[in-house]
Amino acid sequence: MDKHNLQRHISGQFNAELENIRNQVLAMGGLVEQQLGDAIDAIHRLDSDLARQVIETDQKVNSYEVAIDEESMRIIARRQPTAGDLRLIFAISKTVADLERIGDSAKKLAKVALEKVDHKQSPLLISLESLGRQCISMLHDVLDAFARMNAESAFEVHGQDHDIDVKYESMLRELMTYMMEDPRSIPAVMEVMWAARALERVGDRVQNIAEYVIYFVKGKDIRHLDEQQVAKIMTPEQD
Repeated sequence: MDKHNLQRHISGQFNAELENIRNQVLAMGGLVEQQLGDAIDAIHRLDSDLARQVIETDQKVNSYEVAIDEESMRIIARRQPTAGDLRLIFAISKTVADLERIGDSAKKLAKVALEKVDHKQSPLLISLESLGRQCISMLHDVLDAFARMNAESAFEVHGQDHDIDVKYESMLRELMTYMMEDPRSIPAVMEVMWAARALERVGDRVQNIAEYVIYFVKGKDIRHLDEQQVAKIMTPEQD
């Protein structure tokens, strides 16, 4: 069904061109997923070499964004796509922008491994790693939904951002308690708090990508809608 829906929106004249940039998005997404995972590993192991590798990878992520945007603009200029095809190009362009920002968050996380956090604060990193692994799983799932243009899968991912927010807020309370009990820990705790905020933003970016998939498949913008309105959009129409 998803494949049929995708083909319905892609003009045969430039199917290959659109498939090419979709594949580039997935390649970029895979790179960002690896970047994010490496950043979490770098913090967990306090591995400065891996952290620097994550930071260097950000340049390749940025290059993907520029190349995909340029190709999208060329397609629009050459092919004058119809409304359905424009929705796909919109979804691609917006997804690329959010993937680039997730890469920026991974870069911020990597810098934490190079900063003030040391093994004395290792208990603080346990919650951070748990939050990070959840974000990585969420990113993996939304990239799978994007690859198949599966609105139902995207909708499932969309709801997971609430769990990220809850865990983030719980972690903030934990970190605040830690600082109050040991004021000497404040510099290190602030580094962890900064990293947690970066991960919370990753959850927001992933949720955005899920919205783009739903927009392409359903033709509806679900931003700012309440749960009942979104559920109605996601419910198949009865004959």
